[in-house]
Amino acid sequence: MSINLELYKIFYTTAKLGSISKAAKELFSSQPAISQSIKQLEEKLGGRLFYRNAKGVSLTVEGEIMFQYIEQGYGLMLTAERKFSELKQMQAGQLRISVCSAVCKYDLLQYISQYNREYPNIKMYIKDDSSHEIARLLNVGEIDIGILNLYNTDESNLDIIKTLQMKDCFVVGEKYKHLCYESLSIQKLTENYPIILLQQGGSTREYIDEYFRSHGIAIDPQIELSNMDLMVEFAIKGLGIACIMKDYVQKELKSKLLYELVIAEKIPSRSLGIATKKGMPLSTATQKFINIFDAQ
Repeated sequence: MSINLELYKIFYTTAKLGSISKAAKELFSSQPAISQSIKQLEEKLGGRLFYRNAKGVSLTVEGEIMFQYIEQGYGLMLTAERKFSELKQMQAGQLRISVCSAVCKYDLLQYISQYNREYPNIKMYIKDDSSHEIARLLNVGEIDIGILNLYNTDESNLDIIKTLQMKDCFVVGEKYKHLCYESLSIQKLTENYPIILLQQGGSTREYIDEYFRSHGIAIDPQIELSNMDLMVEFAIKGLGIACIMKDYVQKELKSKLLYELVIAEKIPSRSLGIATKKGMPLSTATQKFINIFDAQ
């Protein structure tokens, strides 16, 4: 049975107010139009819903049963409208972000903090993942925004909202400071000194491995670590030469805890993408976060 939902709205309003004239006023309609709609609904259902009384109308036994269910459904629809309005007005909602830890600390944290200040009612869920995992999470719809390394990333299912250029460099602590005063080849670097790299499995390591391969070197680092914080500490302690994102060590470079080497074969810049799933409508919460990036 297909019944226009507007007829149920008229039924609900009339039952709630107990009067056809009051329902007409509430719904900005006329009494004859309301009466006709109720009659039409009764014909479709095959039974009476109201009977007249001294003050207006009352529900029949069948009408009472109908009203109990319609009231629940109508209440849910009103709740849905309110929730929708709250989401549009940023009074509720969620934002799910996935990003690698280094980018989060130096390129994303300021935006996350600003977003949280401006929209405190939005629940933020933030995950630290590899670029390959971020691409997967976007593709299956488990996150709203991903910030990932675009090297060796299939972008066919992604909308790249914005790109960030990242530079990698070689840094040393006080022990190898003397190397800063000459231009070194990576051949000399890898043959004579311990190299510190991120462990294999991530796109950053893949990118650096490809850099070495492009210069005929199959790199076999003496030290492989799981995160850049450890790489920084190992380099400061003089345990080797770390290949690391330059933005990540700005504080250490300024305070002379680390020193950047001059390498003849410079590491090309790489791109990080702020991405969403292609074809997926953006929630208001997601769009507001993107707007913060665009404003910078």
